[in-house]
Amino acid sequence: METGIGSVDGPKGAPSGAVACPATFPASSPTFVGSPEATLGRHLARRLVQVGVGDVFAVPGDFNLTLLDYLVAEPGLRLVGCCNELNAGYAADGYARAKGVGACAVTFTVGGLSVLNAIAGAYSENLPLICIVGGPNSNDYGTNRVLHHTIGLPDFSQELRCFTPVTCYQAVVNNLDDAHEQIDKAISTALKESKPVYISVSCNLPSVPHPTFSRDPAPYFLAPRMSNQMGLEAAVEATVAFLDKAVKPVMVAGPKLRVAKAGAAFAELADASGYAVATMPSAKGLVAETLPRFIGTYWGAVSTAFCAEIVESADAYLFAGPIFNDYSSVGYSFLLKKEKAVIVQPDRVTVGNGPAFGCIMMKDFLTELGKRLKKNTTAYENYKRIWVAEGQPPESEPGEPLRVNVLFKHIQKMLTGDSAVIAETGDSWFNCQKLKLPDGCGYEFQMQYGSIGWSVGALLGYAQGATDKRVIACIGDGSFQVTAQDVSTMLRCAQNSIIFLINNGGYTIEVEIHDGPYNVIKNWNYTGLVDAIHNGEGNCWTTKVTCEEELTAAIETATGDKKDCLCFIEVVAHKDDTSKELLEWGSRVSAANSRPPNPQ
Repeated sequence: METGIGSVDGPKGAPSGAVACPATFPASSPTFVGSPEATLGRHLARRLVQVGVGDVFAVPGDFNLTLLDYLVAEPGLRLVGCCNELNAGYAADGYARAKGVGACAVTFTVGGLSVLNAIAGAYSENLPLICIVGGPNSNDYGTNRVLHHTIGLPDFSQELRCFTPVTCYQAVVNNLDDAHEQIDKAISTALKESKPVYISVSCNLPSVPHPTFSRDPAPYFLAPRMSNQMGLEAAVEATVAFLDKAVKPVMVAGPKLRVAKAGAAFAELADASGYAVATMPSAKGLVAETLPRFIGTYWGAVSTAFCAEIVESADAYLFAGPIFNDYSSVGYSFLLKKEKAVIVQPDRVTVGNGPAFGCIMMKDFLTELGKRLKKNTTAYENYKRIWVAEGQPPESEPGEPLRVNVLFKHIQKMLTGDSAVIAETGDSWFNCQKLKLPDGCGYEFQMQYGSIGWSVGALLGYAQGATDKRVIACIGDGSFQVTAQDVSTMLRCAQNSIIFLINNGGYTIEVEIHDGPYNVIKNWNYTGLVDAIHNGEGNCWTTKVTCEEELTAAIETATGDKKDCLCFIEVVAHKDDTSKELLEWGSRVSAANSRPPNPQ
């Protein structure tokens, strides 16, 4: 991690020099030294547009107001005002999932520390996100002044220290002489590292002309990272020898396929090798589930039916971009052996217990491996022998209270290539994992960080970025209560997502790990709340369903007459109506959490 901090002294003599006009922008009158357009604010705004940001999710505060003026004025950039900073960060997270990079803008400390949790989540999920903070006046650095929006000390570095562990680069821009360099390095680092960055801009600098901004920013040329060719050949040779001697090898996709941009290479390898293919839960949506030998989600004891049996009985498995943690391993209960595994990370390959090879790009490795492996369909043939078609939920009696498995039977029927699914932390994790995604259907959830409430902001951002899809969000009542306010912003942005609010009276996922009275929440009139937020402005439709007949009618309306509306469907479920996978997973995670201390 790097931190760039401007000088605490006043402005120095301006260096000369200019950069070329970017080919990505239409021809326009150039800006010259002394031009009121040759400003930091305009440069930052243009850079955001240039790297693919079309929407910045923001909360105004006195330290960022001038900077926000420049974001508003920039053609191709839309400022999306959010109800709070946490949701602005979650929205930037969702936008980055849809568009490849996201951005948010908040004010100093009170805004920065509010957005921090969302930035940490984006860091854990390897998302390039640009967090812009309006900072103190440049003249206040190096003085003994106490400012508002601080903890009452003349040290302005508290916010920076908090952001350092959860961003890959931090730029404190309090001097125009090096502002150009700091901003460009921060944004390029976010793209190269696929992690969030922090940019603090002193509140008095965005509108001040400076010679370094006298030309439009030249487009970035970010050279792709290259594999060490000798290492690549050695890694492929060792892996081929390891896998070709196996009788029934399999391959499993992990979440770091996204950061490695290796999804297509993985699919090509799957086709060439003939191996049975599974995904880890956090990689759902990164690999097409219509691949010929796809067998489902590998999640240990809560895997798709017959998937774990094939993966864990294999005599060799290739994991591409895995993250093994207590949640993905179901309380460390995987039945995998290191000596049977080839672990392919974005820039490293480990074969069994060794050897290991560095400076190997995943995409290059998977591509070359596909040219060399012998085709072996044994594991998939074994899967076909044991596979039995899954059952359907029993038919509901007229007026029978709605069961969650019936809800997801109907959600499955709604999915097309023009859909996307957002799954909130909780039982929706497990129910949404069982959905079969058509080609082109998006899927997102936050497994590594698992912050409840993430889905509301992420839905806002994802829908804003993926305008070609209608997004279906499955959100529990407990999670919704954390971040509900930004349904308001969805309406302001004229989004037409469908929210299924699953009202079962509490934090069901926590109940299955460790129950207590703290897992019961106050029931809200959820449709009434959304109607109040709507307040006659924008297109919104709400309904509450308690049985299958009402659910069927609601879905028909949401996909028919109200297809252009934001649709909010409250689904009333019994508090103990959970997936069998959550029951199993919860007991195993509980056991892992409650392990006694090792003897001292």
